[in-house]
Amino acid sequence: MTGTMAKKPHRTPVPGPPFIRLLAALADRAAPRTGPDLSDRLSQWIDWTRAVALSRALDGRLPAPADDAPSAVDGLALECERVRATLVETINQPTPAGKPVPVDAIAYRQRCLNVQRAMLTATGRLRGLLRDQLAAGPGELPRLAEVDAVMEQALSPREQQLLASVPALLGAHFERLREDSGSSDVDPDSAWLQIFRKDMQAVLLAELDVRFHPIEGLLAALRPH
Repeated sequence: MTGTMAKKPHRTPVPGPPFIRLLAALADRAAPRTGPDLSDRLSQWIDWTRAVALSRALDGRLPAPADDAPSAVDGLALECERVRATLVETINQPTPAGKPVPVDAIAYRQRCLNVQRAMLTATGRLRGLLRDQLAAGPGELPRLAEVDAVMEQALSPREQQLLASVPALLGAHFERLREDSGSSDVDPDSAWLQIFRKDMQAVLLAELDVRFHPIEGLLAALRPH
């Protein structure tokens, strides 16, 4: 990827999730090299009521699986692939069909919000479908469905807090690129605007990966081993 996010020769790349590294680049900050262990983070993020619910999901009695549960793993996998491909296509479009390429930060912020809402709706639906399939499965699968539901409720506020910062960071990145260009050029084909669009696409694709992590985990649990 080219652009401001790639032109930081004085900064050593920091290993870490691509989405976090891209957000750090947008904010013009170094990504943290170390952080609390996962267990420490979860203890800070999950309040006691949800911790009790999670404990019950882990230790409670498994629901009885449905005898006539349909085997639809392949169909669910295809639906996940279709939804993801559609979202990738939406992200990679410079603008919705039939509309001019925007040349101001407000328009790009709104586009970012629209894409984020589409991702939230689509991945939420898929996650629900996968949990329904797990709940109707044998062995430990119903427990996994219950645990995932509790974890989603517990971690969703933190996730949304992080993702809500993306439009503002992109807006600041837009203004910084325009200022650094030294030009008031707002031509849709201007070099700095093309750089911004590529950076925005990279961030939204990385966010899509994050949103699909639990979906991929649930789908893997449904596949025969």
